Formats: sequence, C-alpha cells, structure tokens
Amino acid sequence: MAQYPPIMKGMPVLLHGGDYNPEQWLKQKDTIWKEDMAFAKKAGINTLSIGIFSWAHLEPQEGCYTFEWMDEVMDMLHANGIKAILATPSGARPPWLAEKYPEVLRVNNLRQKMLYGGRHNHCLSSPVYREKVAQINEKLAQRYGKHPALGMWHISNEYGGECHCPLCQQEFQDWLKDRYGTIEALNEAWWNQFWAHRYNNFRQIESPTSPDWLGENENHGLKLSWRRFTSWHHCDFYVHEIEPLKRITPEIPCTTNLMSTYPAIDYFALGRLLDRSSWDNYPAWTGTEADAEVCTDTAFKHDLMRGVGDNKPFMMMESSPSAVNWQPINGLRRPGTILLQGLQAVAHGSDTVQYFQFRKSRGNFEKFHGALIDHTGRSDTRVFQEVCAVGEALKTIASVAGSSAENKVALLYDWENRWALDDARFVTPQKGYEQTVIAHHSALMAAGLGVDVVDETCALNGYRLVVAPMCYMLRNGFPDQVKTFVGAGGTLVLTYISGYVNQDDLCFLDGFPGPLREVAGVWAEEVDARPPQLTNSFAYEGKTYLCREYFELIHAQTAEVLSVYQSDFYAGMPVVTKNEYGKGCCYYVAARTGTDFLTALYRTLTREQGLEPIVPGLPQGAGATLRVGADGLEYRFVMNYLPEETRVNVGPPQRDLLTCHTVAGETVIPPRGVLVLVKE
Repeated sequence: MAQYPPIMKGMPVLLHGGDYNPEQWLKQKDTIWKEDMAFAKKAGINTLSIGIFSWAHLEPQEGCYTFEWMDEVMDMLHANGIKAILATPSGARPPWLAEKYPEVLRVNNLRQKMLYGGRHNHCLSSPVYREKVAQINEKLAQRYGKHPALGMWHISNEYGGECHCPLCQQEFQDWLKDRYGTIEALNEAWWNQFWAHRYNNFRQIESPTSPDWLGENENHGLKLSWRRFTSWHHCDFYVHEIEPLKRITPEIPCTTNLMSTYPAIDYFALGRLLDRSSWDNYPAWTGTEADAEVCTDTAFKHDLMRGVGDNKPFMMMESSPSAVNWQPINGLRRPGTILLQGLQAVAHGSDTVQYFQFRKSRGNFEKFHGALIDHTGRSDTRVFQEVCAVGEALKTIASVAGSSAENKVALLYDWENRWALDDARFVTPQKGYEQTVIAHHSALMAAGLGVDVVDETCALNGYRLVVAPMCYMLRNGFPDQVKTFVGAGGTLVLTYISGYVNQDDLCFLDGFPGPLREVAGVWAEEVDARPPQLTNSFAYEGKTYLCREYFELIHAQTAEVLSVYQSDFYAGMPVVTKNEYGKGCCYYVAARTGTDFLTALYRTLTREQGLEPIVPGLPQGAGATLRVGADGLEYRFVMNYLPEETRVNVGPPQRDLLTCHTVAGETVIPPRGVLVLVKE
C-alpha cells in the first residue's frame, strides 16, 4: 500500500486554493490585495496559482523585466501562510512578441497565418518563441527558486492546438523520418499504393488539411501520424519549458493543467512527464436528478486524470465555485454542490480542491465567470460561505492526503486507439468511444468497484479484471501483455470493434479480433451499424436486454455462448461469450448495450473473481470509492449524487470523519451529501 509524499514539501494536508490574478488589481493593491488575504484565511485557502497570464506584466517590453510587483505578491502569500503555484506565462504571450517576431504566430490548416489574440496562438516549433519562453522561465526560477512561498511550478495553461506553418511542416517531416527510417517503410505503413499516393521523399509530405478539397485529408496513416506528432510536439515543448526550472529548482515539482479527454494530446504520454497530474474540472451541473449522470461522467474523468499520472494523488487544479460563463446554459450551483464537487475529486484521488477563479475580473471575457469573491467584495455571499465549508471539510479529513487508490479493476481508455477509431469509415461517423468507456466505468462503479484507468502501454499485472471497450487498434506489445494477463488468471472483457487494425492502422488479415482471437475464442465476421431507434435484444441470466447501434456478427470457436441475438437475419448468433484461456478467461460483448446489462455483467464478474465491493448494493444515484493509507487505514467515500436524500447500507459501524459520528447499517445520506468512513 502506497503512501505518497505531499504534493508540496512541508504541506502534508489537502490543498485548497485557486487561480489568483493580483496583477489585475495593481492599482488597488493597497486595499484589494489585503482584502484578498483576509478572504483566503476565512476560506481555509492554503495555496494560490499565480502568474498564469502575467507575461505582459513581467516583461512589458523585450528584455525589460518588472518583477517587483510579483515580489510583493510572493512575500504577501508567505506572510499569510499560503503556498504559491507559480506559473510559466507561455499560455498567453504579450503583443510585442508577435509584433516583432511574426514567426511565433500559428498557421491554421487552411495555411493562413493567424493574427495576434486569444490564447495559445503560438508556434511550438519557432526557435524565437522557444528562446523567449526559456528566458522568462529561467528568470522566474532564478528569482523565486529559493522563495519560501514557492510550492510548485504551473507550466503554461491548458496546452492545446496545432500549427501548420513551414517550420512545423519541416519538424513533422523530420519526426516522420525518425519514426519510419525510410520513405519506403512509411509508404508501406500508410498503404500508399492506394490512390497512387506513394511518396519519393519525406519533403513531399504535408500535414492534413480541412476541408479536404484543399489538400490531403483522407490518408489515415497521414492523419494518425499527424495526431501522434502534434501530441509529441506538446510533450517536447513541456520538456523544453521545464528545463531551466529543473536545473535551477530540482526540488520543486512541476505540473500542467490537463483537460480530461481533450482529444489532441495523449495525456498518458504527457502525464509521464509530470511530477503530479492535474486537471480542470467543469461539470455541467443541472440542479436536478440528471446530476447523477453528471457525477458518473466526472467520476470517470477523475479516474482518468489519476491514471495518466501513474495513479499518484492528483490535483483538481480548476473547478468553478459558481456558474461559468461559457457553457450553453450557465446555471448556478445548487446548495451543497460545491462541497460535493470538491469531495468527489478527493474521493477519486485528488489531494487538492482548487477553483477558477479566486476573485472575479472587473472586465473582459471572464468578468462573469464564477469566483470565490464576487464583484461585491463581500464575504457573506452564499458562494463564499459554501467555499468556507469546503475548507473546513478539507481540514477535517486532512489525514486522507497522500493515501492511494488500491483497485483491482483496470479500464482502458487509449488516445491512439481513439484517433484511429475516429477515422474508421466502416460504421457511423460518430463512434461514441468516449461515451462507451464512460458507460463501462459507470457500470463498474454501480457494481461497487473502484477503477483505475489505463491505456495500452500500461502494465496489467496486479489487476484481476481488465475491461477494454472498442479496442479497435492493438498497439505493439499490447496483445502479448493481454495474453500474459489472462493466461495467469485474469479476466478480460472485450467488446465489438476490437482488434481490427495494428499500430499502423493496417487491418489484420487473419480475422478479427486479430492477435486476440485465441484469447477471445471468437471470430468477428461482420458488423452491422444501425440507427439508434432500431434495436435488437438478447437474454442474459434470465433477463432480456436491448442492444443498439453496433451489432457484430461473431462465431464462437472455443468460446461458450452465453447470449444470442433474438431478431434480424443474425438471430441465434452470439452476443455474449466466455472463453477459458490459460488460468483466466475472456468475455466478449458483440453489441452496444445499455448500462443495465453492463452492471449485471460486472456484478457477475465481481462474484466470479471474488472482488469485494467497496459498498455492496449501492442504490442508483450513489457512488463509492476507496483510498488506503500507508498504515492500511481505509477511507471509504460514499456519495449521494442526487438532490434528495438516499439510503445506503454502509455495513459494520464506522466513523464519519466529516461529522465525527458513528454510522452503521442503513444510513441516510442527505442531498448531495458525502460520508468519509473509517473503521472504528
């Protein structure tokens, strides 16, 4: 059982804070800054993220640095017992940089150079931009590396986007040459004999365009490689950004804030470069029973963000304490939602609850985005009082900090598989990969199981159940790892559209699911894609379930048939099979089903594998997770996602850390309530 060190040295507590922009209030610093510190103390704030969009204030002209105001901020935070998560300012560069060095401006996929504005409008290949970023980062590290307020480096902000300029084209071509070695190998991997697209040299290759009439947008090998390159490019830039920080302040951890399932970057690759993973969590709360679904969606994303950071305690770097300003409908958080939002993050492994933003901007794009401190500048607002309650709760359960998730179930979510599947043209344009993985995650949690989210490069040993929905692409080494896992006694769940292509997106020629046919014990001959309203059905353990959208026609070879289609021309063909392989087994689900069937399936597998639910018999709308400390102390979080009370059987007497009351058996959990239980 792993007990991890504090995220920040000397802070063995749950961190509570948010994005703070004191530079917006420089003219009012004598009053506003002092008020902010008083507010922070009331709310139990012990960390603030600063400097994220401060480049124009730190370097208003090239080579002219004005750090004095930041010196005051750092001193002020230290004087008030607050640690700084100090950002590198590359997320939004100053106008002078674009004016003097236009090469830093991105070029879109129409090959049009973008104007200055927005955020992340910069070319990651530009030597000038890299030089300027390295310079400002080194200055920050030299000036604040020994400052007692410095707790962590926040690298840039929400990396994203892509550039198609000549510099990036050349970088892409060089990357392709490093990956494939020869143009002949690339042509073979991309199957370029199709449409006479064989290249003679790497300089002939251009990035994909959109719309497709402009250039190449239908070569799957090219598009997959571009996505891999773009992801690599961001990882490479992150390494470039942290070089001076790691050289000057090696003891200070670094992170960058991720965006859950953002499709353009493989977060497992980027996550391995972070000292701790962190992410920005913005659930679309409704204030109705639909929030149960919002919570299940968010639960998956928390587990994913923990997973990309090697399952160490992660950071919820941003969340909104009130209505945001960018969702289609920006509703207020109902009473109790902020506490549920924060404690759900901790339940899934976060050691922080942080907000965007600390104080509302007076003007510009985010002036109506939720914040701890409203334009009124008062501490008696409903939102501020609820944030104070979160701060008190985090102090009460501070011993949870550093504890680990100890799960025996792994769920695959693989970015490269998603990229390849998105391009597949044999079924509907919208494959629903993310939604499908979330449905399996929801069903696993409904069965009372804690879940680690992994990708095809992660080790599977130590797990007893591995679920791999829509595993269309089998990356190099993954089939062998699966065979070892199942052969040693593990249980694997595969679904329709698995094992169709290899790492180069070339179809397997010996039948689907390719190298996993022997493990699955089935051969997939065809797949029928149908509109959602055209359903089929099957029976499992005496109950009938519907399936829709994807109906794979499989043949059981060595597998036992558990369920068959009940209609259409493939009535009687298998829907659910089970195959013994070595000491383990593989279940294959050939059609897209509802979570009702998946929940029933995972409850069966829970019994078969002897897995102990965190809380047995969870009612609909409730969730449970487990964190374990180094001394074996178990923290069971039981959450009510609904706006009305629910009843949960928590079992033997346990102490709720939040209330210090002992609970046992059937227990009432209030609307949006949370229990943090430890054994008496």
